[in-house]
Amino acid sequence: MSQPPPLPPVNPYAAPSARVLDVSNDGDQVLADRGIRLGAAIVDGLIIAGPMMLLLLLLPAMVGAKGGQPNFALVGGVGIGFVVFFVAILIVNMVLLHRYGQTVAKRLFKIKIVRGDGSRCSLLRIIFARALPMSLLGAIPIVGGLISLLDPLLIFRDDYRCLHDHIADTLVIKA
Repeated sequence: MSQPPPLPPVNPYAAPSARVLDVSNDGDQVLADRGIRLGAAIVDGLIIAGPMMLLLLLLPAMVGAKGGQPNFALVGGVGIGFVVFFVAILIVNMVLLHRYGQTVAKRLFKIKIVRGDGSRCSLLRIIFARALPMSLLGAIPIVGGLISLLDPLLIFRDDYRCLHDHIADTLVIKA
């Protein structure tokens, strides 16, 4: 009988070793391409910013509508309508993000946010690990502008992930 080979000596000072699995891209999960993600981001921005721009354009006309006298009822009504619209869009997006990992535009473009391992991404992760860190980093003077520029530019790497995707360990895939 032959003897088994001797075990290598154990080094108590060596760094621990671990088998780390990289992001898997199974056959059923196809990463969303850059153009679709850009289109969804633009549409999401227009859904929020469109009514705001309309309000900013109409507000001066409403204030001076009665020969220099502000029409407070009209301004107040439009303001309340805008707030109701904004809250409604926020609620709809939160429900869609919680249930499906999608905003209104991501649902239109048939893409969704998932965890790095392909599992469902929770609403808390999307808010506190994906959106909030980028907002806080973007608010830092000088550095924030660079980080806000770096965030979307990272999508041009092979894994199609932005900085906020790496921070939150998320992927955007075709739904």
